[in-house]
Formats: sequence, structure tokens, C-alpha cells
Amino acid sequence: MELIFEIRDAEEGGYFARALGHAIFTQAETWEELRSNVLEATTLHFENASIHPRLVQLHYVKDELIPVEAAGSCRTAYLRIAWLVGWNTSATV
Repeated sequence: MELIFEIRDAEEGGYFARALGHAIFTQAETWEELRSNVLEATTLHFENASIHPRLVQLHYVKDELIPVEAAGSCRTAYLRIAWLVGWNTSATV
């Protein structure tokens, strides 16, 4: 079994983690501290369970809103986004 944690930046600084599909939550100031807290919370959560996760995946999520008007034309915005995510821009838009 693999357990996936969604990691987000905490509003007050540091990180916030929540397990997908399980009621496991933790937070920390640094990434190293977060890793330790996630493992400790996972161990405690599954302490009396018949199955235990073999792997824990930390999935870091960062939300960012980018106004298209700030990029100039739609074509310019598309090319900037395409460059950032590595899309093939040789096709005509």
C-alpha cells in the first residue's frame, strides 16, 4: 500500500500535509521536519491496523493564479505557458 500526502504551503509559513483517503494531518516549518512529522503521524495512525503503508509519497502542490492580460496577447500567454510546462509549440495555435 502506498500512502499519498498532499503538501501545501501553510499561510503562516512552513508546510501543511494531509493524507489522501485517511484522516492524517501534520505541519512543519521545514521540509526535513515535515518528512519526519509525516512518518511519525503515519506510524501512529496505522499503529493497530492490520495493514501498513510500505511507501509514503509527498506530493507538493502550489497554486498560482496568472492573469492572461498581464502576459499581453493570448498567443504570448500560450507560448509562455507552453514553454514553462514543456509543450511542443511547433504546432499552429
